[in-house]
Amino acid sequence: MPSDVYIQGTDGLTVGRTATLVGVSVKTLHHWDAIGLVRPSGRTWAGYRLYSADDVGRIHRVLVYRELGFPLAEIGRILDDPDADARAHLRRQRSELVARISRLEKMVGAVDRMLEASRSGMRLTPEQQVEIFGDDWQPSWVEEAEERWGESAQWAQYAERAAKLTPEDWQEVAATTRALENDLATAKRAGVVPGSDEANALAERHRALLSGYFDCTHSMQACLGRMFVADEGYTSHYDALAPGLTVWLRDVIFANAEAHGVDPETATWE
Repeated sequence: MPSDVYIQGTDGLTVGRTATLVGVSVKTLHHWDAIGLVRPSGRTWAGYRLYSADDVGRIHRVLVYRELGFPLAEIGRILDDPDADARAHLRRQRSELVARISRLEKMVGAVDRMLEASRSGMRLTPEQQVEIFGDDWQPSWVEEAEERWGESAQWAQYAERAAKLTPEDWQEVAATTRALENDLATAKRAGVVPGSDEANALAERHRALLSGYFDCTHSMQACLGRMFVADEGYTSHYDALAPGLTVWLRDVIFANAEAHGVDPETATWE
């Protein structure tokens, strides 16, 4: 760096120019002066600080040590003690930095896993989804569900669990779902009454299926029962299995919720 950079008048740089040169604030330089860490070598006739080339060099060394995590008091001792072993300090700090990097890398890995889990969770291609869940399955339903519930704790729970499932696991889930839906449709056709033991057992099987995705309470299941009837997509799906199945399933869920002390009409998502 040209030596004339340090000339302000004939004695050095003002505190403002020094701060700009080294990339710190004037307030920082004032503080370092006050604690004796970096004291300017000169003053103007009006009493303003002037920093020499050696002063600026010391500031740069302070910045290096500060970046490495040394406390200011320790930096001052290292710079002022002729017997201080600067290399030993640096070796120790390097060891601490390596350990910190290792911890940060583990944290990054954990965040990456959380980000992956917070996505759809389902590790199936669209083709695999149709093959496993049937020709009427729409892969876009997963994205729609994420848009609808993606900010909820239950979606995060589902995504974390779903990310661990293999295609074979999903085949088993699909088979369990089809078996339950067939039994629901059969019970509806047979005139099974909501609130009966048989209907309550089907409601519990339905809740257990949902609990494979997230922890589903009776209150949550009642909320879903209301949604099934209000949502055209769900109504079309269930009523295609048996006419009126959607309303019947809601009534079955409601009766079972009441048996467990939940008012289905006022149930909340908890």
